[in-house]
Amino acid sequence: MLSRTPPLLRPRDGDALRAELRAVAGRANVPVLFGGEVSAGTLHLTEFFGTRTNGLKGLVIPPSSGLGGRVVLQRQPASVPDYGSAMSITHHYDRPVLGEGIRSVLAVPVLVDGASRAVLYAAVRESMPIGDRTAEILVQAGRRLGTEIAIRDEVDRRLQMLGVLDSNKGNASAAVAEGIRDAHAELRGLAQSVPDGPLRGRLRAVSEKLAALVNDEVEGGDTSVTLSPRELDVLAHIALGCTNNEVAHRLSLQPETVKSYLRAAMGKLDAHSRHEAVVAARRLGLLP
Repeated sequence: MLSRTPPLLRPRDGDALRAELRAVAGRANVPVLFGGEVSAGTLHLTEFFGTRTNGLKGLVIPPSSGLGGRVVLQRQPASVPDYGSAMSITHHYDRPVLGEGIRSVLAVPVLVDGASRAVLYAAVRESMPIGDRTAEILVQAGRRLGTEIAIRDEVDRRLQMLGVLDSNKGNASAAVAEGIRDAHAELRGLAQSVPDGPLRGRLRAVSEKLAALVNDEVEGGDTSVTLSPRELDVLAHIALGCTNNEVAHRLSLQPETVKSYLRAAMGKLDAHSRHEAVVAARRLGLLP
Protein backbone atom coordinates (compact mmCIF):
# COMPACT_ATOMS: atom_id res chain seq x y z
CA MET A 1 0.00 0.00 0.00
CA LEU A 2 1.37 3.41 -0.91
CA SER A 3 2.11 5.75 1.95
CA ARG A 4 1.71 8.77 -0.27
CA THR A 5 0.58 9.16 -3.86
CA PRO A 6 1.41 12.44 -5.58
CA PRO A 7 -1.63 14.37 -6.80
CA LEU A 8 -2.20 13.93 -10.50
CA LEU A 9 -1.71 17.02 -12.64
CA ARG A 10 -4.00 15.72 -15.38
CA PRO A 11 -6.62 18.20 -16.61
CA ARG A 12 -10.02 16.95 -17.75
CA ASP A 13 -9.80 14.97 -20.98
CA GLY A 14 -13.17 16.51 -21.83
CA ASP A 15 -11.43 19.88 -22.15
CA ALA A 16 -9.08 18.46 -24.79
CA LEU A 17 -12.04 16.85 -26.56
CA ARG A 18 -13.89 20.16 -26.58
CA ALA A 19 -10.82 21.92 -27.99
CA GLU A 20 -10.60 19.42 -30.86
CA LEU A 21 -14.29 19.84 -31.69
CA ARG A 22 -13.81 23.60 -31.66
CA ALA A 23 -10.88 23.22 -34.05
CA VAL A 24 -12.99 21.05 -36.36
CA ALA A 25 -15.78 23.63 -36.26
CA GLY A 26 -13.31 26.25 -37.46
CA ARG A 27 -12.14 24.16 -40.41
CA ALA A 28 -15.09 22.06 -41.56
CA ASN A 29 -18.38 23.27 -42.97
CA VAL A 30 -20.61 21.07 -40.82
CA PRO A 31 -23.49 22.38 -38.68
CA VAL A 32 -23.41 19.93 -35.76
CA LEU A 33 -20.48 18.51 -33.81
CA PHE A 34 -20.55 16.59 -30.56
CA GLY A 35 -18.73 13.90 -28.64
CA GLY A 36 -17.85 12.35 -25.34
CA GLU A 37 -15.46 10.17 -23.40
CA VAL A 38 -15.62 6.39 -23.06
CA SER A 39 -15.48 4.93 -19.57
CA ALA A 40 -15.57 1.16 -18.95
CA GLY A 41 -16.72 0.70 -22.54
CA THR A 42 -19.64 3.12 -22.19
CA LEU A 43 -19.82 6.39 -24.11
CA HIS A 44 -20.97 9.53 -22.28
CA LEU A 45 -21.94 12.47 -24.51
CA THR A 46 -20.85 15.76 -22.94
CA GLU A 47 -19.58 18.19 -25.60
CA PHE A 48 -21.76 19.89 -28.24
CA PHE A 49 -21.46 22.50 -30.98
CA GLY A 50 -24.38 23.62 -33.11
CA THR A 51 -27.13 21.68 -31.34
CA ARG A 52 -30.57 23.29 -30.96
CA THR A 53 -32.05 21.03 -28.28
CA ASN A 54 -30.88 19.36 -25.08
CA GLY A 55 -31.94 15.89 -26.20
CA LEU A 56 -28.41 14.59 -26.78
CA LYS A 57 -26.90 16.04 -23.63
CA GLY A 58 -25.93 13.50 -21.03
CA LEU A 59 -26.75 10.44 -23.15
CA VAL A 60 -25.07 7.26 -21.92
CA ILE A 61 -24.44 4.83 -24.77
CA PRO A 62 -23.34 1.25 -24.02
CA PRO A 63 -21.22 -0.78 -26.47
CA SER A 64 -22.92 -1.72 -29.77
CA SER A 65 -25.89 0.58 -29.14
CA GLY A 66 -26.59 3.18 -31.81
CA LEU A 67 -23.87 4.50 -34.08
CA GLY A 68 -21.62 5.59 -31.21
CA GLY A 69 -21.78 2.26 -29.40
CA ARG A 70 -20.99 0.46 -32.65
CA VAL A 71 -17.94 2.67 -33.20
CA VAL A 72 -16.73 2.10 -29.62
CA LEU A 73 -16.98 -1.66 -30.09
CA GLN A 74 -15.54 -1.88 -33.62
CA ARG A 75 -12.87 0.79 -33.04
CA GLN A 76 -13.20 2.29 -36.50
CA PRO A 77 -15.12 5.22 -38.03
CA ALA A 78 -18.65 4.62 -39.25
CA SER A 79 -21.37 6.74 -40.79
CA VAL A 80 -25.03 6.59 -41.80
CA PRO A 81 -26.42 8.85 -44.57
CA ASP A 82 -29.96 8.65 -43.17
CA TYR A 83 -30.03 7.89 -39.44
CA GLY A 84 -33.75 7.21 -39.22
CA SER A 85 -33.74 4.45 -41.84
CA ALA A 86 -30.25 3.02 -41.25
CA MET A 87 -30.25 -0.78 -40.95
CA SER A 88 -26.66 -1.06 -39.65
CA ILE A 89 -27.35 0.39 -36.18
CA THR A 90 -29.81 -0.02 -33.34
CA HIS A 91 -32.38 2.74 -32.94
CA HIS A 92 -32.35 3.27 -29.19
CA TYR A 93 -31.65 6.99 -29.65
CA ASP A 94 -33.95 7.94 -32.50
CA ARG A 95 -35.94 10.38 -30.37
CA PRO A 96 -33.04 12.64 -29.30
CA VAL A 97 -31.17 12.32 -32.62
CA LEU A 98 -34.13 12.91 -34.90
CA GLY A 99 -35.50 15.48 -32.47
CA GLU A 100 -32.32 17.46 -33.10
CA GLY A 101 -33.11 17.26 -36.81
CA ILE A 102 -30.02 15.17 -37.52
CA ARG A 103 -30.13 12.90 -40.54
CA SER A 104 -26.56 12.12 -41.64
CA VAL A 105 -23.93 11.28 -39.01
CA LEU A 106 -20.24 10.34 -38.97
CA ALA A 107 -18.69 8.95 -35.77
CA VAL A 108 -14.93 8.61 -35.26
CA PRO A 109 -13.41 6.72 -32.32
CA VAL A 110 -10.43 8.13 -30.42
CA LEU A 111 -8.08 5.19 -29.93
CA VAL A 112 -5.37 4.81 -27.30
CA ASP A 113 -3.44 1.53 -27.25
CA GLY A 114 -6.16 -0.04 -29.36
CA ALA A 115 -9.03 0.91 -27.03
CA SER A 116 -11.76 3.48 -27.67
CA ARG A 117 -11.37 6.37 -25.23
CA ALA A 118 -13.74 8.89 -26.82
CA VAL A 119 -15.94 9.41 -29.87
CA LEU A 120 -16.20 12.49 -32.10
CA TYR A 121 -19.31 13.09 -34.23
CA ALA A 122 -20.10 15.31 -37.21
CA ALA A 123 -23.70 15.59 -38.36
CA VAL A 124 -25.92 17.40 -40.86
CA ARG A 125 -29.66 17.90 -40.97
CA GLU A 126 -30.05 16.49 -44.47
CA SER A 127 -30.02 12.94 -45.80
CA MET A 128 -26.65 13.13 -47.52
CA PRO A 129 -23.19 11.65 -46.87
CA ILE A 130 -20.70 13.62 -44.78
CA GLY A 131 -18.11 15.11 -47.17
CA ASP A 132 -14.65 13.58 -47.51
CA ARG A 133 -12.96 16.78 -46.35
CA THR A 134 -15.02 16.92 -43.16
CA ALA A 135 -14.39 13.23 -42.58
CA GLU A 136 -10.63 13.67 -42.93
CA ILE A 137 -10.62 16.67 -40.58
CA LEU A 138 -12.57 14.69 -37.97
CA VAL A 139 -10.26 11.66 -38.30
CA GLN A 140 -7.20 13.90 -37.87
CA ALA A 141 -8.79 15.44 -34.78
CA GLY A 142 -9.37 11.95 -33.38
CA ARG A 143 -5.73 11.04 -33.94
CA ARG A 144 -4.50 14.21 -32.24
CA LEU A 145 -6.77 13.64 -29.27
CA GLY A 146 -5.63 10.02 -29.03
CA THR A 147 -2.00 11.16 -28.92
CA GLU A 148 -2.83 13.75 -26.26
CA ILE A 149 -4.62 11.22 -24.06
CA ALA A 150 -1.80 8.69 -24.49
CA ILE A 151 0.75 11.26 -23.32
CA ARG A 152 -1.45 12.17 -20.34
CA ASP A 153 -1.71 8.48 -19.46
CA GLU A 154 2.07 8.19 -19.55
CA VAL A 155 2.50 11.24 -17.33
CA ASP A 156 0.06 9.75 -14.82
CA ARG A 157 1.90 6.43 -14.92
CA ARG A 158 5.18 8.19 -14.20
CA LEU A 159 3.61 10.12 -11.34
CA GLN A 160 2.29 6.90 -9.84
CA MET A 161 5.78 5.45 -10.17
CA LEU A 162 7.10 8.48 -8.31
CA GLY A 163 4.72 7.67 -5.47
CA VAL A 164 6.03 4.12 -5.23
CA LEU A 165 9.66 5.16 -5.38
CA ASP A 166 9.23 8.10 -3.04
CA SER A 167 7.63 5.89 -0.38
CA ASN A 168 10.75 3.70 -0.45
CA LYS A 169 13.31 6.39 -1.04
CA GLY A 170 15.56 5.36 1.81
CA ASN A 171 15.95 1.87 0.36
CA ALA A 172 16.46 2.86 -3.28
CA SER A 173 19.03 0.63 -4.91
CA ALA A 174 21.46 1.45 -7.69
CA ALA A 175 19.18 -0.39 -10.10
CA VAL A 176 16.21 1.73 -9.07
CA ALA A 177 18.26 4.90 -9.43
CA GLU A 178 19.29 3.81 -12.92
CA GLY A 179 15.66 3.15 -13.78
CA ILE A 180 14.75 6.65 -12.61
CA ARG A 181 17.48 8.11 -14.81
CA ASP A 182 16.20 6.20 -17.81
CA ALA A 183 12.63 7.40 -17.13
CA HIS A 184 13.94 10.95 -16.70
CA ALA A 185 15.66 10.89 -20.10
CA GLU A 186 12.60 9.36 -21.73
CA LEU A 187 10.35 12.08 -20.34
CA ARG A 188 12.76 14.78 -21.54
CA GLY A 189 12.58 13.34 -25.04
CA LEU A 190 8.80 12.95 -24.85
CA ALA A 191 8.40 16.59 -23.78
CA GLN A 192 10.23 17.76 -26.87
CA SER A 193 8.01 15.64 -29.14
CA VAL A 194 4.81 17.52 -28.22
CA PRO A 195 3.87 21.08 -29.22
CA ASP A 196 5.10 23.83 -26.94
CA GLY A 197 2.50 24.52 -24.28
CA PRO A 198 1.21 23.41 -20.86
CA LEU A 199 1.66 19.70 -21.59
CA ARG A 200 5.34 20.12 -22.44
CA GLY A 201 5.80 22.08 -19.23
CA ARG A 202 4.11 19.32 -17.21
CA LEU A 203 6.32 16.65 -18.74
CA ARG A 204 9.43 18.62 -17.85
CA ALA A 205 8.09 19.23 -14.35
CA VAL A 206 7.71 15.49 -13.86
CA SER A 207 11.27 14.95 -15.10
CA GLU A 208 12.48 17.48 -12.53
CA LYS A 209 10.65 15.56 -9.80
CA LEU A 210 12.49 12.45 -10.87
CA ALA A 211 15.80 14.31 -10.63
CA ALA A 212 14.92 15.53 -7.13
CA LEU A 213 13.95 12.00 -6.13
CA VAL A 214 17.50 10.72 -6.58
CA ASN A 215 19.22 13.87 -5.36
CA ASP A 216 18.07 14.13 -1.74
CA GLU A 217 20.86 16.55 -0.99
CA VAL A 218 22.32 18.82 -3.61
CA GLU A 219 24.93 21.48 -3.21
CA GLY A 220 23.51 24.80 -2.25
CA GLY A 221 26.32 26.68 -3.93
CA ASP A 222 26.21 28.02 -7.45
CA THR A 223 22.58 28.47 -8.35
CA SER A 224 23.50 30.66 -11.32
CA VAL A 225 24.16 27.61 -13.51
CA THR A 226 21.14 27.31 -15.78
CA LEU A 227 21.00 24.83 -18.60
CA SER A 228 18.54 25.24 -21.45
CA PRO A 229 15.87 22.54 -21.85
CA ARG A 230 17.68 21.16 -24.89
CA GLU A 231 21.03 21.09 -23.08
CA LEU A 232 19.39 19.12 -20.28
CA ASP A 233 17.75 16.81 -22.81
CA VAL A 234 21.15 16.01 -24.31
CA LEU A 235 22.88 15.58 -20.94
CA ALA A 236 20.09 13.30 -19.66
CA HIS A 237 20.81 10.90 -22.52
CA ILE A 238 24.58 11.28 -22.26
CA ALA A 239 24.16 10.21 -18.61
CA LEU A 240 22.70 6.93 -19.86
CA GLY A 241 25.87 6.26 -21.85
CA CYS A 242 24.43 7.21 -25.23
CA THR A 243 26.75 8.28 -28.02
CA ASN A 244 26.14 11.55 -29.83
CA ASN A 245 24.57 9.66 -32.71
CA GLU A 246 22.26 7.77 -30.36
CA VAL A 247 21.24 11.01 -28.64
CA ALA A 248 20.57 12.58 -32.03
CA HIS A 249 18.34 9.66 -33.00
CA ARG A 250 16.40 9.70 -29.72
CA LEU A 251 15.84 13.46 -29.79
CA SER A 252 15.35 13.82 -33.57
CA LEU A 253 18.37 16.11 -33.86
CA GLN A 254 21.43 16.23 -36.08
CA PRO A 255 24.65 14.86 -34.48
CA GLU A 256 26.33 18.25 -34.93
CA THR A 257 23.46 19.90 -33.07
CA VAL A 258 23.90 17.43 -30.21
CA LYS A 259 27.62 18.29 -30.08
CA SER A 260 26.76 21.99 -29.95
CA TYR A 261 24.34 21.55 -27.02
CA LEU A 262 26.84 19.33 -25.22
CA ARG A 263 29.67 21.87 -25.64
CA ALA A 264 27.41 24.63 -24.33
CA ALA A 265 26.43 22.56 -21.28
CA MET A 266 30.06 21.65 -20.56
CA GLY A 267 31.02 25.30 -20.71
CA LYS A 268 28.32 26.33 -18.26
CA LEU A 269 29.26 23.50 -15.90
CA ASP A 270 33.01 24.17 -16.23
CA ALA A 271 33.45 20.56 -17.29
CA HIS A 272 36.20 19.19 -19.51
CA SER A 273 34.53 15.93 -20.49
CA ARG A 274 31.12 14.39 -20.96
CA HIS A 275 31.51 12.49 -17.70
CA GLU A 276 32.45 15.63 -15.76
CA ALA A 277 29.42 17.43 -17.18
CA VAL A 278 27.06 14.68 -16.04
CA VAL A 279 28.66 14.55 -12.57
CA ALA A 280 28.45 18.33 -12.21
CA ALA A 281 24.81 18.41 -13.34
CA ARG A 282 23.92 15.69 -10.83
CA ARG A 283 25.76 17.51 -8.07
CA LEU A 284 23.64 20.59 -8.78
CA GLY A 285 20.43 18.53 -8.83
CA LEU A 286 19.84 19.13 -12.53
CA LEU A 287 19.98 15.42 -13.37
CA PRO A 288 18.99 12.36 -11.33
